[in-house]
Amino acid sequence: MSILDRFKLDGKVAIVTGASSGLGVAFAQALAEAGADVAIGARRVDRLEETKALVEAAGRRCYSAPLDVTDPDRCRDFVTEAHEALGRVDILLNNAGVGTAYPASKETPEQFKQVIDVNVQGVYWMAQAAGAVMERGGAIINLGSVLGEMHGFLPQAAYSASKAALVGLTRDLSHQWAGRKGIRVMCLEPGFFPSEMSDEIPDMVAEGVKQFTPLGRFGDPMELAAAAVFLASDAASYVTGSTLKCDGGMVGH
Repeated sequence: MSILDRFKLDGKVAIVTGASSGLGVAFAQALAEAGADVAIGARRVDRLEETKALVEAAGRRCYSAPLDVTDPDRCRDFVTEAHEALGRVDILLNNAGVGTAYPASKETPEQFKQVIDVNVQGVYWMAQAAGAVMERGGAIINLGSVLGEMHGFLPQAAYSASKAALVGLTRDLSHQWAGRKGIRVMCLEPGFFPSEMSDEIPDMVAEGVKQFTPLGRFGDPMELAAAAVFLASDAASYVTGSTLKCDGGMVGH
């Protein structure tokens, strides 16, 4: 196998959660362009059609269906459906997530719980379901955030806590499943990229983020998607339990 062949995903099947907009669309498109067939899920089913068209335009098969990652039964059913439709499951990209910005003195239990349910428990339920059907050589990528390791520019206790939790979850799953299942589990930590969540950031805060980032700009979604393709591919076959930052240098600043 040549070095470039190691980055190809030909013959593999990937699942992308939260694939109806933003980074989820970029992940699905990039995985397809790298050679994988892709199963996409999200709560906003009507918006999945645009993502499906991008996957199919890359010459790959696509399965799309409703998916609420906070429902463990639906997570299992979705993985079963994807396996039946596309023949196998090799890659899971846990992209679905929500972000809030409430002051810690005012955040309600319901608001905090909503973030944890999606960002932590949803990742776990999907990993459980996909890990049950993956063959050896499978890869699970959990989308974290630099806010799991550094202060936020807005009051985001629930979001920061949820993303910090994914580092520990990734580490534990990678230890449990490396030898027994042959499944690699990794965390990909983006800095600030254009998305529905970042669109809600006030302009003054956005400028502050750029100034705090050594590269001086927001990332391009395809820059993050390329990092995900690397982690999913055989080029990263000796990588597991690790957290890869794609943040323009923010955390090290």
